[in-house]
This record gives sequence, C-alpha cells and structure tokens, in this order.
Amino acid sequence: MSVWFSEKDIVLGTPFMREIDKGLAKTRIGLALITPAFLKRIEGGGVSEKELSELLARDQLIPVAHGVTYDEIRAVSPLLGSRNGFSTEDDSLEVVAKKIAELVAV
Repeated sequence: MSVWFSEKDIVLGTPFMREIDKGLAKTRIGLALITPAFLKRIEGGGVSEKELSELLARDQLIPVAHGVTYDEIRAVSPLLGSRNGFSTEDDSLEVVAKKIAELVAV
C-alpha cells in the first residue's frame, strides 16, 4: 500500500492546499488521528476541517480516537463522531495499526 502524509509529502515551497487537494483526489481510505489538539483545530475551521469534509462526503474516513472519547468527538463533530473507527482506549496503537493494515489490504 502507498501512504500519503501531508506533513511529510508536501515539498517546501509548493502550494500547500493544491498538494492536499491532489492527495485527496487519489485517496481510497483516509485516516484521521483524533486527538484533543485535532478537535481544537476542527473547531477553528482550519485545513483539517476541509480535509475531513471531503473524506466524509466520499465515505472514505476512518477515525482513530487517541486521548479523546467518541462522545467528545461527537460534541465537536457529530458526523465525524458517528463514523465507525478505532480507539486507542480499547486497543494499543500497534493493534490499531494491524487492524488498519488488514482493512486496506482488501
């Protein structure tokens, strides 16, 4: 499988939003690591909100809750909180990673 990660794959000096747009266009499955800091960014209406909207619209988002509960996610984003996903409260990051690898291998 190939992985595109905006912080790693966008070369300095290139148009940030255009590169994210191209990455989203090629995406089959999008993972979002939902942390307390991530929820604050969503509330602020930044890039994270735009990326999430696109992945939610195409039914391609798998949330991974880390340090937050799904109730906390639903309080900020009912659509995001309603998605089936994973939680590091239930499984370790290693177990979550293995489950994701199995899922995307299909």
